[in-house]
Amino acid sequence: MRAGSQPVIFVQERTLPEAWQAAMIALWEQGCLVKTGFDRPGDPLSKDATAIVVIEEPLAEPRIHKKGFPGGLEDLEIYRLEVVAGVHDQWITRFGTEWNYTYHERMFAYDAGDGKKINQWANMMEAIVEGRRHASARRFQIITWIPAADPFIEDPPCLQRLHFRLLPDEEGWALNLNTDWRSRDGYKAWFMNVYAMTDLQRLAALELQERLGQPVEVGRYCDKSDSLHIYGKDFSGVGGFEGFLESIKDKPFDELAWTTEFAQPFFIEARHKLSAQLDAERKGLGRGLVESGVDWQSFPYPPEWDR
Repeated sequence: MRAGSQPVIFVQERTLPEAWQAAMIALWEQGCLVKTGFDRPGDPLSKDATAIVVIEEPLAEPRIHKKGFPGGLEDLEIYRLEVVAGVHDQWITRFGTEWNYTYHERMFAYDAGDGKKINQWANMMEAIVEGRRHASARRFQIITWIPAADPFIEDPPCLQRLHFRLLPDEEGWALNLNTDWRSRDGYKAWFMNVYAMTDLQRLAALELQERLGQPVEVGRYCDKSDSLHIYGKDFSGVGGFEGFLESIKDKPFDELAWTTEFAQPFFIEARHKLSAQLDAERKGLGRGLVESGVDWQSFPYPPEWDR
């Protein structure tokens, strides 16, 4: 490939953790070296490529790669709830210095620029259920980019578009999902992103099955990043990518992943604590805090978080 051409990598695996691991190895081996606007003095150049990753069975177990995300399982669950339930939508301040958006807000309350908020998810579901278009139509999509805002904010959304496609299978329908991203930190963000997106795919299939009265299974998931990268600052040191490569060497895959069943107690604990924190926030006590004297381990949370 000629100099200046961005490499394109393609990965196809059965499960989510297998796909993430294979994509990271391919990016490390095939990506080009690029300077970024986030580099500190002395940082190595980053690895970068356009990437297409296909997951054949997005919900197949084991579903969670032990090395796929910073933080713990509780953090993974809170991120999922940010995307599918909008638990931190209230933190958004357009043109602010912190949260300019959440993906949930862009899907469920998209700013049309005229003071109106558009629930793209609801509109898509209605179009499918009411049969205004054939169920296998090619127009069931959700966008995130707001041209009047995003070119001017500090941290515009990486996710650009979701495209849902229903196709007939043996017993009913399969719901496929494509997502398009302008930019991704492959090592520290991709897994969490895709974990949440494939859970959104699961919830969409479940809603369609209930409303259509027909079986709807989760189909394959396809993820495209214009720039998938590993930052040079993350190559070495504690938690660095080179250490990750060493940690997976010669290990059977079942030692590198957790099942959802294993993670469930951690997820439930995270839901209780998050609900207590949101209650304290509503009372004006600040973010991430639990009201004094509250037993957060048994604090009630919305039942839909279990869905």
